[in-house]
Amino acid sequence: MGSVNRRGFLRNTSGAFGALLATGCMAGRTGLNPAPAAQLYGPLVPDPAGLMDLPEGFSYRVISRLGDAMDDGARVPDRADGMGSFLLADGRIALVRNHELQPQHDAAGDFASRYDHIGGAALAGGTTTLVLDPETLAVERQYRSLAGTIRNCAGGTTPWGSWLTCEENTSRAGEGSGGRVLSRDHGYVFEVPAAHEGLVDPVPLTAMGRFNHEAAIVDPATGMVYLTEDRDDSLLYRFTPATPGRLADGGRLQAMALISGPQDSRNWAETLMPPGSEWRIRWIDLDNVEAPADDLRTRGAARGATIFARGEGIHMGDGEMFFCCTSGGAKQLGQIFRLDPRSDRLQLFFESSDIEQFNYGDNLTVAPNGHLIVCEDAYTEMVDNHLRGITPDGRPYALGRLRIQTEPAGACFSPDGRTLFVNAYSPAMTLAIQGPWVA
Repeated sequence: MGSVNRRGFLRNTSGAFGALLATGCMAGRTGLNPAPAAQLYGPLVPDPAGLMDLPEGFSYRVISRLGDAMDDGARVPDRADGMGSFLLADGRIALVRNHELQPQHDAAGDFASRYDHIGGAALAGGTTTLVLDPETLAVERQYRSLAGTIRNCAGGTTPWGSWLTCEENTSRAGEGSGGRVLSRDHGYVFEVPAAHEGLVDPVPLTAMGRFNHEAAIVDPATGMVYLTEDRDDSLLYRFTPATPGRLADGGRLQAMALISGPQDSRNWAETLMPPGSEWRIRWIDLDNVEAPADDLRTRGAARGATIFARGEGIHMGDGEMFFCCTSGGAKQLGQIFRLDPRSDRLQLFFESSDIEQFNYGDNLTVAPNGHLIVCEDAYTEMVDNHLRGITPDGRPYALGRLRIQTEPAGACFSPDGRTLFVNAYSPAMTLAIQGPWVA
C-alpha cells in the first residue's frame, strides 16, 4: 500500500544525515548559536490569521479542525497528536491521526468501541483517518478508525501500510469513580491499517509491553520495532516479532544498554554523555512485559538498561533512526539521539543549550533536504511553540511558529515529499504546509 515510495523518500533524506556524520560533521556540540534563518529560508513572516508564522515562500491551509463533521456522523475530536502519512493503492493520501484524550474527555458515546467503556459510554481516545486528494489535498472523507483507548500520544508507520498508535497511560481495569470505571487495562500499542474504512478491531499488542508508550517505528530491514517511553526515567525498547509483519503473533521485548558507558544519558547532574559522543550498545531481554505494577522500566534499569529523559518522537530512515528526549540535557531543554541498528551504536546527536535552539522537542521527522524537523512541546511558560529545523551539521533554526498557546504535533511528509502535515494539538487542527524545501 505505497510503502515502497515512502521508504524510498526516507532512504534519501536519512542518507543525507549519514553522509555528513561519516565525514566528521558531528552535531550536538553545546553552545552552538542558532543558524540565522536568512541562511536557510529567511525570517519567519507574521501570519495575518495569527496561527502559523512561516518563512517567505511557504504557505499553509487548515484541512481539518475540531468539531468538523466526519463521514461516519461523528465530529473531529480534540487533542490531535501523533500522525502518519500513507500512499493508498488508488493514489490517494491517508493521514492516520491520534487523539490524546482521557476518560474525563469522553464524547458521550460518539466513539462507540469494542475495547473499553466507562459508565456505559465509550472512551473518546483513539485515531481518526483522513483521505486526501493527492493534488489538491482536499479531504475526501474522514472518519473514526480506532476508539476506546486512552491518551493516544504518538506512534509510527509500518512498511506494510499501518499506523502503530501508542497509549501514554497505564490505568488498570476497575479504576475510576462515580460509576465511571475502566473495564480494561491500558498502556498498549494498537495497529490501525491506513486503508481500513471505519473502526478497526482494537487488538492490544501486549507482547510489545505495557508502559507509558510514546512512539514506535519499524526498521524495514529487520521488521524490529523500536519504542519510546514518556517518563523521566524511561528506557528505549526493541521488539522482535515472532512473525515479521504480524505483530499480533507476539515476540521478544528488550531494552537498550550502553557497553562500557554511563547508564544515565540525561546529563542532568553532570555530563556523563557529551554531545556528539558515540557508544556501542547491547540489548537486554525483559520478562513480565505486561507489567501490572508499571515497573518495566525500573526492572530494566536494575539490569543495566540506559535511562533517558522522556523519550518521545522517533523517526526511521535507511539504516538509522532519530529519537527525541524531551527534557534531557544539562539545561533540560531536550536531546536528540541517533541510533544505528546495523552497527549497534548510539550517538547523542544534538543537545539543546538554549530555548532558541529548541525547547522540549517532541515529535520529529526528516524533510526532503535531509534536515530534521522537531515539534516543540513546552508548557512550562506562556511561549509560542515552534517547528524547529536542525541541519545535518547540527545547526538549529526556526521553521515555523505556532501563534496559539498549544503545541505542534504529528509532523509528517506526504509520500511525494511536497507537503508537511502537522497538527495543532488543541483546539485540534491539521495543517498542510507547502514551500521550497531546498536541498
